[in-house]
Amino acid sequence: MGHFFGWGVLLQIAAIVHWARRRPATYWLFIIIFFGFLGALAYFLVEGINFEAMGRSIKGPSRRRRIRELQGLIRDNPSAGNYEELGELLLTEDRYAEAKAAFGAALAQRTDSVDPFYRRGIAEFELGEYAAAIADFEHVVKQEPKYDYSRARTLLAQSLAKAGRTAEAETAFDTLVSSTTSCEATIGAAEFYADRGRTNEARELAESMLARRATMPAYQIRRDRPFLRRARKLLRRTT
Repeated sequence: MGHFFGWGVLLQIAAIVHWARRRPATYWLFIIIFFGFLGALAYFLVEGINFEAMGRSIKGPSRRRRIRELQGLIRDNPSAGNYEELGELLLTEDRYAEAKAAFGAALAQRTDSVDPFYRRGIAEFELGEYAAAIADFEHVVKQEPKYDYSRARTLLAQSLAKAGRTAEAETAFDTLVSSTTSCEATIGAAEFYADRGRTNEARELAESMLARRATMPAYQIRRDRPFLRRARKLLRRTT
């Protein structure tokens, strides 16, 4: 029994350290302190486990096996569809240069869908090839302005900012803020505004995003946790 309580205290300490580093909702600190081992356990189950990363690691072997299958299949059947599927899997594996090449091969055969442009743009953005990413995202946004729940516009605005096209980026972020409430778009705009000296607007956006957390379903909190952390970091930076 003594060992159990000893481990419980260690788990509490670990939970408090994790909370101090990540700074999720303040009520978790009270739960950890007042509910002891069970409170710390509950904290780690909800806030301490990266479910998305777990999902990626579980599915990784089968995904990589399918990549190898497609690479072999493409030698005999280099169709646009096979290249698009390969590109999507490579993108999920963070193999951005290979993903870009796969989507490029698909687009060399057909350009009737915006999705390969969008996903090639993501690969280019991750590779730091912002001029190329801008061209692909502009193509997507021109055809379907709200593609992927406005994420195409968000990445276009971020690409413009990274490329030093500040005035265009500012216009793009202003439009985003007035037309979408996605966490990624909101924190992207807030960080851009903070860098541009629009501190009050940056803080308002970060605070509004954190206020929405109280009504978010659990799956959305897990999905948007990186953006919520960035919002808290931004508030600390601009205080």
